[in-house]
Amino acid sequence: MKCSAYREGVTDSYLYAASRTPFGRFSGALAGVRPDDLAAHAVTSVLAKTPALDPGEIDDVVWGNANGAGEDNRNVGRMAVLLAGLPTSVPATTVNRLCGSSLDAAIIASRAVETGDADIVLTGGVESMTRAPWVLPKPERAFPAGDVTAVSTTLGWRLVNQRMPKEWTVSLGEANERLADRFGIPRERQDEFAARSHDLADAAWNAGFYDDLVAPVATDAEGGALSRDEGIRPGSGVDKLAALKPVFRADGVITAGNASPLSDGASAVLLGSGAAADRIGADPLARVAGRGVFALDPQEFGFAPVEAANRALKNAGISWSDVSAVELNEAFAVQALACVDAWRIDPETVNAKGGAIALGHPLGASGGRLLGTLAHRLRESGERWGVAAICIGVGQALAVVLENVTERTR
Repeated sequence: MKCSAYREGVTDSYLYAASRTPFGRFSGALAGVRPDDLAAHAVTSVLAKTPALDPGEIDDVVWGNANGAGEDNRNVGRMAVLLAGLPTSVPATTVNRLCGSSLDAAIIASRAVETGDADIVLTGGVESMTRAPWVLPKPERAFPAGDVTAVSTTLGWRLVNQRMPKEWTVSLGEANERLADRFGIPRERQDEFAARSHDLADAAWNAGFYDDLVAPVATDAEGGALSRDEGIRPGSGVDKLAALKPVFRADGVITAGNASPLSDGASAVLLGSGAAADRIGADPLARVAGRGVFALDPQEFGFAPVEAANRALKNAGISWSDVSAVELNEAFAVQALACVDAWRIDPETVNAKGGAIALGHPLGASGGRLLGTLAHRLRESGERWGVAAICIGVGQALAVVLENVTERTR
């Protein structure tokens, strides 16, 4: 299709390009790279895909980040713009919806495009869970007599308000143990799902699927670089995973093998109007066709994508029977399985290129990864409709429906 095919009106928003860093293991190859540098790398790598675009034409940058307490420096989106060498006239904001931050950034950007407030918006997200700082509560008065405890900002609740009901503030793992109890999802099925994630991710890398999506990151001055997601373990069969001990309950079902790991990484997605195609110098890959947000009790967050995706589909005017590709963030195998079961969809359509259990889950970056992977899956298959969905701690979820607008390959 020619760029001119997208010039009429500003009522639709399109995904033009996506890129991300490889996702590194906790304290792994990316441990020495600051989150603002990871974010800047994602910015430059996605813009390298649209060399005709003058960066000064970008109306806004909306960036996701779940931490913000350390080197993220509060507004890491603006830091990324500056470090990437974009004109200082390009504005940027950082949004925090925890695990859904970069999907939220894309949703915000798509709305800005559809209302005519912007023509070109760069979105994405970043997280260095390795470099997330420990924090101390500031004393209410000088020289307190008691001890003060340092709190990790890597993951989960911190400095909890005591007015919060205890039921709401259980650990993410315990919340998903309860989900396993509720739906009767056994350990073996979770391990099978996790092994599938590793094998599919490895196969996708070996087939070259991620070559156009992932930009290697230099890790040291001697020329070292990370070029592939660091957490993939092909051949992680059920027998191997069955040997791992439960993490959250002595008699539980969730292990380090069937849950997503702590990770470092960044992702970026370029969105724009149809009228912006000539300035971007590329045809779009997909149209943002529907969005959904949902919330429920905080401890039930793993099940929230069910309704978020259903709402996104309704807003897109389609049903699950129309959907051929699903990218669902695998925070835990059990919550992914609970969602797939509730949707009553073909499990083979879900995360066909591997998921977060294998690829990693750097909180602020995962939504951008989902969107980029989904758009490229649709382009590869030539099929029309796909859904990206993510659960979010404290009882929320987001979902986006994409419509493939590339030429059909079949």
